[in-house]
Amino acid sequence: MLCLVAVVFSVWGCQKAEQTYVKVEGQMLGTFLTVSARTSRSSAEVYDLMMRIDREAKASMSIFEEGSLLSRVNNNETDLLDEHIIYCLNLSRRVSEQSGGVYDVTVGPLVEAYGFAAKNRQVSVNVDSLLEFVGIDKLRVVDGRLQKADSRMKIDFNSIAKGYVVDMAARALEEWGIEDYLVDIGGEVRCRGVNAKGGAWRIGIETPFDGNNSMGEFVQQVISLTDSSMATSGNYRRYYLDDQGQKISHTIDPRTGRSAVTSLLSA
Repeated sequence: MLCLVAVVFSVWGCQKAEQTYVKVEGQMLGTFLTVSARTSRSSAEVYDLMMRIDREAKASMSIFEEGSLLSRVNNNETDLLDEHIIYCLNLSRRVSEQSGGVYDVTVGPLVEAYGFAAKNRQVSVNVDSLLEFVGIDKLRVVDGRLQKADSRMKIDFNSIAKGYVVDMAARALEEWGIEDYLVDIGGEVRCRGVNAKGGAWRIGIETPFDGNNSMGEFVQQVISLTDSSMATSGNYRRYYLDDQGQKISHTIDPRTGRSAVTSLLSA
């Protein structure tokens, strides 16, 4: 028995010793992906895991994939929802209530009209007309099916889906027993434990200025994180100037139907 116990502990010790930090980089949800994790798995295995999650998320919530479930819901081809859409819809409703309606995932028709959802922007956006079918309070989920007050209503999860998928990826790593990791999808980050040097994860915050489309060339500050999540959102990349030279940003105020442009470039 003592010999058996010794062998078991010896094998366990070797398995622990085999754990190293692997780094995976690629594309996910149409943006960049970076994963760093201490694991006995190979980088190829971690990458494959991320790609499985990517396919699952796109098939569910993408507004850019015509065959996704959300696209079919928006086009009234089905009213049946999956767990991802129901979760994000419930969470979006809570945030909408907490923010007094400043946040609303039914702003999709306005986003499309302004040209920020892979659609050609309208020359003149009829805000009052579009506001008739904007408002998350006009949606209900009953027995896993979506009820719309107006069939023209569309859901846009781009403001929440990426963070949700970061959480999916983190949970998947934890299910593999990984305790030290960093997941970064397009600048939305979740980390746990320590980095390869044994310290907190170091996250660079980009300097926000109009036209900054670099990939980390301009870093305003580096912060230390562990067991935390972080995201930034800004108006300095996705915008255009209209015929009057006014800046039209992708951040749309669902209460007014107009682009919310302030001196605040990033949060």
